Amino acid sequence: MLYYLFDYLDKHFDLPGTGVFQYITFRSAAAVLLSLILSTVFGKQIINFIRRKQIGETIRELGLEGQNQKAGTPTMGGLIIIFATLVPVLLFAKLDNIYVLLLIVTTIWMGLIGFLDDYIKVFRKNKEGLKGRFKVVGQVGLGLIVGSVMYFNDAITVRTDTSSGKVVIENVDGIPTKMLEEKSTATTIPFFKNNEFDYAELISWTGENYKDYAWLVFIPIVILIVTAVSNGANLTDGIDGLAAGSSAIIVVALGIFTFVSGNIIFSNYLNIMYIPNSGEMTVFISAFVGALVGFLWYNAYPAQVFMGDTGSLTIGGVIAVLAIAVRKELLIPVLCGIFFIENLSVVMQVSYFKYTKKKYGEGRRIFLMAPLHHHFQKKGYHESKIVTRFWIVGILLAIVSIVTLKLR
Repeated sequence: MLYYLFDYLDKHFDLPGTGVFQYITFRSAAAVLLSLILSTVFGKQIINFIRRKQIGETIRELGLEGQNQKAGTPTMGGLIIIFATLVPVLLFAKLDNIYVLLLIVTTIWMGLIGFLDDYIKVFRKNKEGLKGRFKVVGQVGLGLIVGSVMYFNDAITVRTDTSSGKVVIENVDGIPTKMLEEKSTATTIPFFKNNEFDYAELISWTGENYKDYAWLVFIPIVILIVTAVSNGANLTDGIDGLAAGSSAIIVVALGIFTFVSGNIIFSNYLNIMYIPNSGEMTVFISAFVGALVGFLWYNAYPAQVFMGDTGSLTIGGVIAVLAIAVRKELLIPVLCGIFFIENLSVVMQVSYFKYTKKKYGEGRRIFLMAPLHHHFQKKGYHESKIVTRFWIVGILLAIVSIVTLKLR
């Protein structure tokens, strides 16, 4: 909202300093500062409110050291992340930008699903929370919305040259001024030269007009990504600071991708896909990072608050939509490697247990406990050490992901 106010003042009154709101970098800096202040200052008040309402975590007995000490710790702390993200976005972002609107819808949508799950756990005293099938319906619903908007909305385009696949740029004194744009289901394949791939090619065997039906492939892929990443973030939220810290690292990397992909000069220099209007997502990302870091102030060991599914499902949904919007979803197994391995450890554990029980009559395990962070807890590692090492791995994976901008 402040963007439009200062834009009006700049155009009609030419007041000094009002034009600074035109710059994404300034608004992003303002967003991260405000979100940090909101999450740290008002976060404490929200935690105290949650504590007064006796909204505490119900701990399932897993045989982990220090587990019982966490019983009663305030939960639903994801509300801090959502609040500290949306307020700066509403103030500093262009609210008519389709990407920003998608991210706001994602935050509220997944936040509501997570809140409902936490509400059932806390107030209905049901440790299982919202039934899995209803969570999946919510995730699929969001994926359907995101996929449909990405495919059908005319404001979402990419740079293209339909004849050669190369970028067509008009230059004035060496500065790119114009690129051809069109609707496209193209994405980026990391580590490969000429690394753009169009999902429509998957149905090219259907005939000459196959691109008219690309949505039949594109939308289900978006649904799959949204569901997988949100579940991965949810599984990662098992020990103090792990999900919030890992997510902040991932989102910072996505912020770099967003900024360069939405800038005509940087995208041309790096020879990457130019995505018009996507740079505005940097404001949202800055607010989101500030909210995560501010939340981490209270969520680091020993945690004063847990994010609950209100936070973890929101985080996963936002990361998935960011990756899809900036056409880097195929990088998710690398960039979101922590989420991926946590998810994979559960799948491997459950599958192997069922297989061995069927074959030998007794279920066997690969890990001492899944998800993976619990395995290391069972081995005797302190959760602070586990979290720090997971963060280090996350930083390495983020660096590898960023390097793909030129390494191909």
